[in-house]
Amino acid sequence: IFFVSPFLSLFQLVLLSVLGNGLVLVISYRRRKKMVGSELLCVNLAVVDFLCCICFYPLSILSSFNHAWLGHHVTCVYYGLGCYIFGLCGMFTIAAISVIRYLKTFYNLIPPKRLKRWDVSFLAAVWLDGANIRLVCCASWLIATVWSSFPLFGWGEYVPEPYGLSCTIAWHSYHTSFKDAFYVICSFSCFMLVPVLLIVMSQIQILYKVYHFTYTLSMFFCISLGFVTAWAPYAVVSFLFIFHKDNRYMAPGGFVFPALFAKSSHIYNPFIYFYFNKAFRQELRCLLRSFCPRLARNRVGVRSAMGQEGLPGGPHPIQIQLQELGMSGGGVLGEE
Repeated sequence: IFFVSPFLSLFQLVLLSVLGNGLVLVISYRRRKKMVGSELLCVNLAVVDFLCCICFYPLSILSSFNHAWLGHHVTCVYYGLGCYIFGLCGMFTIAAISVIRYLKTFYNLIPPKRLKRWDVSFLAAVWLDGANIRLVCCASWLIATVWSSFPLFGWGEYVPEPYGLSCTIAWHSYHTSFKDAFYVICSFSCFMLVPVLLIVMSQIQILYKVYHFTYTLSMFFCISLGFVTAWAPYAVVSFLFIFHKDNRYMAPGGFVFPALFAKSSHIYNPFIYFYFNKAFRQELRCLLRSFCPRLARNRVGVRSAMGQEGLPGGPHPIQIQLQELGMSGGGVLGEE
């Protein structure tokens, strides 16, 4: 019974993430010519979440159903390597979103007379746009892939987690050799702690400098806050595991819940996009109408007829019109 809950949780997580992020990718493709630079980073994040759930999480679902990790060492390395690449890339992408948003916000707050061409904020606002954002995305994938490949050459290793639902870096290998200790410490400090600090500090600076949040700032703030909140418990457990050679200090259930909570970060980003981005909502309505013509066939509108029958300042009759698709106008069905 204890294994049923992780199985259902993982299955629901994969299903919601695939549907949500897949919808984001479809809508992004439909409006690809209208997208601005910062939206490319959101698309990159959706690609990370979508592919991670498609390519790797089914193994976790099967392992939870089987009560043990499947495939032994080969699938463990495949899962650990792939999830670490996608995890690092997602973290780098959100860090880039936070830093770029801070620099552009700071650039917009500086009066034009005080702005100098050599200022960091000016250079960032000018350079980090369009094709250069694609370079940031490519750099995130490249750095994540290179660093995640080190265990394949003897620096660290990928092993099943204590609960057996997934594979990750062997954090306890800190005690085995210098190479493993170096990789574990660098993975935690440089590739986990530093990006999180960049995310947190950038958002704090934006909160300090901006008194009124726009929808765009609110969207990026929620993405950053959600990511840090989801991954914080897993980071704490991993840090504690570094200094213990075994898992006796924590029950197996203590490992699975932070891992599941971290994986939930793949779900909420599509909801954030659709809530804060008006263009995404409009494109979603168009997409639904293309699949369901009945949604676009009829629409009911309410219109106030002002100044009718020579009654300025009097009550305004309300006309309810039913406009059918393909007709130039509609007849009045009722009038008060």
